[in-house]
Amino acid sequence: QVQLVESGGGLVQAGGSLRLSCAASGRTFSSYAVGWFRQAPGKEREFVAASSSSGTTGYADSVKGRFTISRDNAKNMVYLQMNFLKPEDTAVYYCAARAGAGIFRNGALYDFWGQGTQVTVSS
Repeated sequence: QVQLVESGGGLVQAGGSLRLSCAASGRTFSSYAVGWFRQAPGKEREFVAASSSSGTTGYADSVKGRFTISRDNAKNMVYLQMNFLKPEDTAVYYCAARAGAGIFRNGALYDFWGQGTQVTVSS
């Protein structure tokens, strides 16, 4: 079992930055693939970024060049650095994890989810 707890959300003006953190439990977290997803009101959950257990990363086109996913396996932490934020980035952001190698863009493939953290970008 892996438990995930997100933090770092908040209100920021367009063009600003936020760093989301995801704290994970579990002694084998380093072997898990992780991802960030988001869900805006009235919209479906969408993929944002993912990292394999070895650190290979992938991004949605809408955030490429602005967001960076990283992980510190020694601390069981995953981060999402978000720069040049836009109002359309407003959503609840979720951290997810699953065992296995690779990058996973489909949320249905993840076994463990955090409770989410709200990000609001004002124009």
